[in-house]
Amino acid sequence: MTSVSASAMPTAPIARRVLSPLFYALVGLAMIGAFFYGVFSTGQAPDVLLNIFTTRFLGIFIEAVPFLLLGSLVSGLIEAFVRTDDILRYLPRNPILSTLMGVMLGVVFPVCECGVVPVVRRLYMKGLPISVGITFLLAAPFMNPIVFASTYIAFGFGPIFIGRFLITFGVSAAIGLIFALTANPKDVLQSGLILQESGWEDLQPRRSLGAGLRYALATAATEFFEMGRYLVLGCLLASAMQTLVPQEALLSIGKGPILSTLVMLLVAFVLSVCSTVDAFVALAFSLTFPTGSLLAFLSFGPMVDIKSTLMFRGIFKPRVVLYLVLLPFLMNWVIGVLINLRLGYY
Repeated sequence: MTSVSASAMPTAPIARRVLSPLFYALVGLAMIGAFFYGVFSTGQAPDVLLNIFTTRFLGIFIEAVPFLLLGSLVSGLIEAFVRTDDILRYLPRNPILSTLMGVMLGVVFPVCECGVVPVVRRLYMKGLPISVGITFLLAAPFMNPIVFASTYIAFGFGPIFIGRFLITFGVSAAIGLIFALTANPKDVLQSGLILQESGWEDLQPRRSLGAGLRYALATAATEFFEMGRYLVLGCLLASAMQTLVPQEALLSIGKGPILSTLVMLLVAFVLSVCSTVDAFVALAFSLTFPTGSLLAFLSFGPMVDIKSTLMFRGIFKPRVVLYLVLLPFLMNWVIGVLINLRLGYY
């Protein structure tokens, strides 16, 4: 057993206790500064700007929190009733096949971009491979029956519906395979999420239904408040961006097959709309933007937005969070531009 010096042990907890309040303080100061900048730049009265900010914050938060609650409940049930060997038994041993299987896990766990984060977090603690979790995390917000139905209602069974499925599948699988071939769990996950190799859990008797449900609810409550702080901060930032950066300012620069795709990616990131309703938001842009740009919006938005980016911090190390933002952004941008230029939809 590896020994750890007494002086080294408290370093990480002390760093977290010091840096976390500092981070939140800096974010708070930045938001206050941005608010006063918005007052002077837009010419609106502070109370009007504050009302707009509050309304948008409540809209985003109320839309997202039920799905976080659902994801936390699923996370609690996984913790109470699912063992490590239950997960590994059904996963292919081939890393490529298991990664591709992760894309379709959303059909089994129909959760949006807020609800999927606590589910993936719990599955990692149960021993889910890194690449499978990442493909599930990126694909699940679209790969579930509710979002299939909303996309079909908004656009019908045509280029948008088929393209959204194919792009989501391709981008999430490609990023998952990158991690499957290169990633080490210790370099990707927060230290508390790395599965211990003792296997003690699988030697314990399974919980009864009553005891398991009580344990699941207790775990779900802890998970909800653990991830909820990231959700609140993400909602604050998203509503601030929506208040201080009007959509009209973004839309006015979205001309041409390249810039229009870039603008729709930025709109998807800023709006932070739930994947269950984003198809109807995209429908409102359908007369203004070409098909490739709409598909970039519909594929990238469920994968990454402001609130989910902050929630990723509860699972991954900062450098990995950056990769999980930039890789989907760049891939969706390239695909959207190619569709606009090459397939004649612009």
